[in-house]
Amino acid sequence: MKTALVCGAGGFIGSHLVKELKSQGFWVRGVDLKMPAFSETAADDFMVADLRDPYNCRSAVDRRFDEVYQLAADMGGAGYIFTGENDADIMHNSATINLNVLDACLRRNNKRIFYSSSACMYPAYNQEDPNRPVTQEDSAYPAAPDSEYGWEKLFSERLYLAFNRNYGMQCRVARYHNIFGPEGTWDGGKEKAPAALCRKVAQAENGGEIEIWGDGLQTRSFLYIDQCIKGTIMLTRSDFEGPVNIGSEEMVTINQLADMVMTIADKRQRIRNIPGPVGVRGRNSHNELIRERLGWAPDEPLEIGLRKTYTWIAGQVERARGRNQRAAA
Repeated sequence: MKTALVCGAGGFIGSHLVKELKSQGFWVRGVDLKMPAFSETAADDFMVADLRDPYNCRSAVDRRFDEVYQLAADMGGAGYIFTGENDADIMHNSATINLNVLDACLRRNNKRIFYSSSACMYPAYNQEDPNRPVTQEDSAYPAAPDSEYGWEKLFSERLYLAFNRNYGMQCRVARYHNIFGPEGTWDGGKEKAPAALCRKVAQAENGGEIEIWGDGLQTRSFLYIDQCIKGTIMLTRSDFEGPVNIGSEEMVTINQLADMVMTIADKRQRIRNIPGPVGVRGRNSHNELIRERLGWAPDEPLEIGLRKTYTWIAGQVERARGRNQRAAA
């Protein structure tokens, strides 16, 4: 039986990845600071452990796994990344985890490792025009990410690829573009735009009002979780080390995204644009390289995944409302 280690298995992407690997017949160990928030883990073995501690990393990587997936990181949405208040934690925590994981894998001769980077590492100067953002993989330099989160991702990309060159490892690096879907963070400040908008629309009455940070004309593309998992596994098992984008090429403004969610919810609400952290003006995945090297690229329309996500988040909102009502009674 093949074996896999998923670091960050208590998180959104990691928990979905564990389920898929189990469906393929793998024995899977998951490790994270916490268990998955919204469902039982599918992992055969789950370690609740802090990967910033090298001892915990060595305990998790106690054998040679067929595949290692490193998704553990300190991250969140714009409200967490772009305020500047969490920069030291973001850089220190994520870099420490990556250094520890690579060291532990090298000790046990684990070679096939996937690392989840982010489109946040692309230069801010190439993303000032919301209609024509530049995110080809070779546009990463001269480097100028828009956040310390992006700088740490860029450093870690180079770290994994250096281990390939110097130690004969087979690390694979993907740059994720705004992954969303059910069982992702939907409140609390670390949620991303699709989840935040689904929550706001679900909470507001028909004819009411929702708030959007900035003018809402900033553009993004969003990738549904199932397509992310497919691309991740394909890249890991390929002979291409990356870095490569894993994202959708369907670009929308944040205002348009809100309109899509309202249509799905069969509601019409006013948008009030307020000051807030927004990141770059435009970002969209460029998928020529992934098509060339993997013979595949994400192609599912945004609306399909958004429907599934809204249904799930609306259910969470109703459950939270019911708990609050019972507590107030």
